[in-house]
Amino acid sequence: MSLVRAKKHLGQHFLTDKNIAARIVNGLRPEQRFNQVLEVGPGMGVLSDILFQHAEYETYLIDIDTESYEYLLKQYPQAASRIINADFLEMDFSSIFKQPFAIIGNFPYNISSQILFKVLDNRQQVVEVVGMFQKEVAERCTAKPGSKEYGILSVFLQAWYTCEYLFTVKAGSFNPPPKVLSGVIRLTRNNIATLDCEEKLFWQVVKAGFNQRRKTLRNALSALINKEKMAEEPLLDLRAERLSVNDFVELTNKITANR
Repeated sequence: MSLVRAKKHLGQHFLTDKNIAARIVNGLRPEQRFNQVLEVGPGMGVLSDILFQHAEYETYLIDIDTESYEYLLKQYPQAASRIINADFLEMDFSSIFKQPFAIIGNFPYNISSQILFKVLDNRQQVVEVVGMFQKEVAERCTAKPGSKEYGILSVFLQAWYTCEYLFTVKAGSFNPPPKVLSGVIRLTRNNIATLDCEEKLFWQVVKAGFNQRRKTLRNALSALINKEKMAEEPLLDLRAERLSVNDFVELTNKITANR
């Protein structure tokens, strides 16, 4: 069977190490109340091979690359109805998945943040994500307050998911090898349905705070706060990177109360 060419414009780096692939799949925890799994960007199926060995999962594959799609159809004819040739970022999950499901993948590095925000937009359905990202992005997802990696993505993901860094993968495990190290993470949906604050304002506060991360929040959020009423608010004297998710929720509520 002809091989699939890795395409630079799609950010494709095919994982070739089957032991790493098995570790990624073993990162899934079906006790998180799912049996449907969506693999994003399966390429030549190194993760798919292992997923299809797990009878407890109803595995779906989605790849934007027509060459990969045709290869996968030949490789897994028994699952043809669950192999999708489409753009993950444009996918309407509710049209396919009627219950909570998990997402797995060796994700294209050029759209990492977009993938994660797509997950956040569908957080009521996506109960777990296990996957590989550029190490820098993986560290950002799991960073703790006070670290230089901690930022917008850290806060938004950690508001609704428990974020764990599982392991690092070297460039030699891929073809072609990327110029960066990779990191595998697991995101597990927490039990928070909605934040205990005005969520739209929460997003604005977090983004504004980190967009000027060298400034104190009093300066970074000047367009959002009533300066007179909040003159004594101690959280505003900190930089965004010092605040936990709960701190941002608390600050959002104080801004709402002091408009």
